[in-house]
Amino acid sequence: MPSRAPFVTYDSTLLDHVSVSAATSAARTSLRLASMLFLTALTAAAAQLSVHLPFTPVPFTLQPMIVLVGSAALGPRLAAASQVLYLLLGLAGFPVFAASPILPQGAGRLLGPTGGFLMAYPLAAAATGWLAERGFDRRYLTSILAMLAGLAMLFAGGVLWLAYGPQTAGATGLRTALAAGFYPFVLPDIFKVAVAALILPSVWRFADRS
Repeated sequence: MPSRAPFVTYDSTLLDHVSVSAATSAARTSLRLASMLFLTALTAAAAQLSVHLPFTPVPFTLQPMIVLVGSAALGPRLAAASQVLYLLLGLAGFPVFAASPILPQGAGRLLGPTGGFLMAYPLAAAATGWLAERGFDRRYLTSILAMLAGLAMLFAGGVLWLAYGPQTAGATGLRTALAAGFYPFVLPDIFKVAVAALILPSVWRFADRS
């Protein structure tokens, strides 16, 4: 009687795959910690490359793509932790947030108009990482879906904060918030997701051959 092929499940991330080759558990732990810190540093660095538009307080940055690609590689726990650390550094006053013409660096930035986007980073990282952990990052189309899930959480947090956050006392309204935080960014960000989604499947194909 022919044996049946085992049912294949995906329950690991690219970082898990790479860390298997580490000689000891201490080396694997160090690699995971370094990867988390590296994503935090990349998120902060991406914030420094921002473009401000005259009709919205929300800048164009590369942060969403850095967060989503990094989260797919690291998985939900490490990715979310990297973004919590990023926010804590910002709260402590380190210059990790994008430049703003109206607000200085520090805790007050989370209460400003972009606070909803910033506070959504850990949730978006966890969502994309969770899907990647289940194999969504190994194929191009599913990689797009994983990143779009995280992007949707970023937009939801950012737009709802613009509309109803304490900086507006609910006076802005959803229509104005969409015009300021969604419509100018959604198509460029979807395009960036379509490009960024090529990265992880390509790396997986290389890793599987090695």
